[in-house]
Amino acid sequence: MAERRCLAIRHVAFEDLGLLAPLLEASGYQIRYREAGVDDLTAEDPHAPDLLVILGGPIGAADEADYPFLADEVRLLRERLAADRPTLGLCLGAQLMARALGAQVYPAREKEIGWAPLELTAAGRAGCLRHLDGGITLVLHWHGDTFELPAGATRLASTRACENQAFAYGERALALQFHAEAAGRALERWFIGHTVEIAATPGVSVPQLRADTARHSATLHEQGRRCFSEWLEAVEE
Repeated sequence: MAERRCLAIRHVAFEDLGLLAPLLEASGYQIRYREAGVDDLTAEDPHAPDLLVILGGPIGAADEADYPFLADEVRLLRERLAADRPTLGLCLGAQLMARALGAQVYPAREKEIGWAPLELTAAGRAGCLRHLDGGITLVLHWHGDTFELPAGATRLASTRACENQAFAYGERALALQFHAEAAGRALERWFIGHTVEIAATPGVSVPQLRADTARHSATLHEQGRRCFSEWLEAVEE
């Protein structure tokens, strides 16, 4: 099996590739993390990795005044998407993909934190996201912002609170505002790292998040594995 290269840009240590990591390794990918705000992202060739993954984080996609490296991520994504190279954005990563494609990112009418089902579009049901249909499993949501659907993109999923939960662009780019890669005991790190946000969000608590995580993780792990495996097979060149 020929070795492939995956570049994953990480914003906080605990929001990593999650269940994607063993899938990628089993598919022959060598994973390399770059730490946003620490590593020089301008040194990265946007065309070089076989797969680029932009991970989540608690900052806003348009917060360049405080986090100038976001402009570097947008430039990296803009070139990558224009070349139709395999690209995956998760939560903040999806929002940055939307920005790179010229769409606006803005505060959602309500914050989504916790486990909830997706409503798939016809296009979503026809592709790999069918494994995450709300009738099958719940996924983890953890965001306060949302985005317009970029021109030329195809909406794949929505929720009651957020019309644009996922989109495809071209043949090899997928943006997921929710988390299908995160489940199980690893989320205890999220409960610690996001303690201030949890405490400040009405109706959200660590005990409830922990109970829901225990209830839904096994199904999400299996369905998420199927979803990402199918997508990887479709975009590999």
